[in-house]
Amino acid sequence: MRLLSRAVRSAAGLRETSRRHFWGWLNAVFNKVDYERIKAVGPDRAAAEWLLRCGAKARFQGFERWHQDYNGLPTGPLGRYKIQAIDATESCIMYRGFDHLDGLKHLEEIKFNKCIYIEDACLERLSSIENLQESLYMMEVVSCGNVTDKGLIALHRLRNLEYLFLSDLPGITDKQKTVERLQKALPRLEVELDLE
Repeated sequence: MRLLSRAVRSAAGLRETSRRHFWGWLNAVFNKVDYERIKAVGPDRAAAEWLLRCGAKARFQGFERWHQDYNGLPTGPLGRYKIQAIDATESCIMYRGFDHLDGLKHLEEIKFNKCIYIEDACLERLSSIENLQESLYMMEVVSCGNVTDKGLIALHRLRNLEYLFLSDLPGITDKQKTVERLQKALPRLEVELDLE
């Protein structure tokens, strides 16, 4: 009887592992960058399509409403709608898709909240994008378990970052030193912490 019970538990564990691998694969597909699509519709439209495919929301310049329905994205002349804010709460965006951010010139705010695929490499990549170094001024990183001090310190390249909210980040081991390094590099930066 114990042998049968162990076999059933093992099979259930394999099924769960297979399910996780399937979702990981599907999320990687959603994050794949189509450079031809970016050329055809422009960087903002292509980035919006990527974000919504992955479960994030986008807000365009001049609009109060957040767009989260892929089929409800506004249409119009190429380049008319510019992404001003991204709310990636509980989305599956990952490093693989961050090339979508390269052409965004008007992105001011970004929220990473409960994003299981956001890690240090994502924050390093984000902060290396020249357009975002100029435009991004507000950011939140909340409940992203793969973010460590290294990823947060990389944000020092976002020259116009004025507000950074950090909460529930178990990978942060030296919050005081990390915040000091950021504020030394970015004197105007206000950091709000909830890391207890």
